Amino acid sequence: MAEENKAEQKSSAKADAQEKLESSRTHARKAAEDLRAAAGAIAGEYRGKAEQAWGEARDKAEEAWDDARDRVRTFQEDAEQYVRENPTKAVLTALGIGFVLGLIFRR
Repeated sequence: MAEENKAEQKSSAKADAQEKLESSRTHARKAAEDLRAAAGAIAGEYRGKAEQAWGEARDKAEEAWDDARDRVRTFQEDAEQYVRENPTKAVLTALGIGFVLGLIFRR
């Protein structure tokens, strides 16, 4: 009878341990799913922020490019107007700059 009691207790303890193990597995799966969902949400949030920052940077770059293009166009128009108004000065200035650059690069 004592041996039957011990065997019964071992069987009961084994079943209890298996229940606890299965409960722990279920809990671990649930925790992993919750963690995966949270990581996905955070990744989505950061992806949105990165896309927004990229869009803002692209807009600023396009604005800077347009501004630079306008400045160059204005400078070109001013230079053409100056050459038309002062052709002799423009030609002599270009010759002087060419001469100086020729001396510099010759060395």
